[in-house]
Amino acid sequence: MHIHNLSDQASVLNQYLLEIRDETIQKDTMRFRRNLERIGNFLGYELSKSLEYKNQPITTPLVETSAKKLSGSLVICSVLRAGLPLHQGLLQVFDRSENAFISAFRHPAENERGFEIITDYVATPNIEGKTLILADPMLATGDSLIATYNSLLKFGIPKQIHVVCVIGSSYGVDHINSTLPDASHLWIADVDPQLNDKSYIVPGLGDAGDLAFGSKL
Repeated sequence: MHIHNLSDQASVLNQYLLEIRDETIQKDTMRFRRNLERIGNFLGYELSKSLEYKNQPITTPLVETSAKKLSGSLVICSVLRAGLPLHQGLLQVFDRSENAFISAFRHPAENERGFEIITDYVATPNIEGKTLILADPMLATGDSLIATYNSLLKFGIPKQIHVVCVIGSSYGVDHINSTLPDASHLWIADVDPQLNDKSYIVPGLGDAGDLAFGSKL
């Protein structure tokens, strides 16, 4: 897997990260969602540099010329519900993309982590031969993304795989790196050093879904 950790660069992305982590600023749910969207814009732009383009003839009001056009079909798949603002940010960049959504949640289980990932809702187009963008803001253990990817394989084998996350743990990054196809890409805004005993990212930011949409039962 090709790992692109954008926190290594000095950019305004660091300001967005500061704001989504700050518990005082987090109280403004509209700003939290908007910052996730802006991070999606940023990550999407960086991702776009790795895609394929072809020259297409065009006619301006003055002359005939050519310009580069994105080649191939893209599908953006987000993990509900936390992935929705990030999805929106990516869709603003790749506005002609097809869209997929999947529900993935932690279910209590008798294993080393105390839970397993269940996917019980998938809405997707065919992904055969297309560029698949998997979007999930928090990459904790990596199990949700792997379960999402495996569920989507019923609908075709993608040509390219790009994972887009806001914050991940070192464990989660290593886990998907060793599990997803070698040619996959991970685009991530920052990587934190550890997980706590409940498998939440530390220092992290809390529950992205709750911060964006309110607490759940």
